[in-house]
Amino acid sequence: MGGFPQKIRGLEPFSERFDAFRLPAEGADILFALYPAGTTIPPHDHETENHGVITKGELILIRGGAEERYGPGDWYHVAAGEAHAARFEVETEEIEFWFQD
Repeated sequence: MGGFPQKIRGLEPFSERFDAFRLPAEGADILFALYPAGTTIPPHDHETENHGVITKGELILIRGGAEERYGPGDWYHVAAGEAHAARFEVETEEIEFWFQD
């Protein structure tokens, strides 16, 4: 799966709206995610507060009717309960932190 090291690719597989490797932590989940080009994630919200950093490609985050673009090295934040959607025009990898509180 992408450019993630073998040790990360050996973590627990995660598959819901996207595929990733999951590293559970106290009060959070850390996801190493790969989005193939053309992936779209429809509008949704969740109970977790999410922070993420793009390691390859580009995230197009849609919220409040506006698009925000994040590339390698860029961090983003989605508050718990905040409606948002996402699109990936190119193959993208990121590390996501899902905090439960």
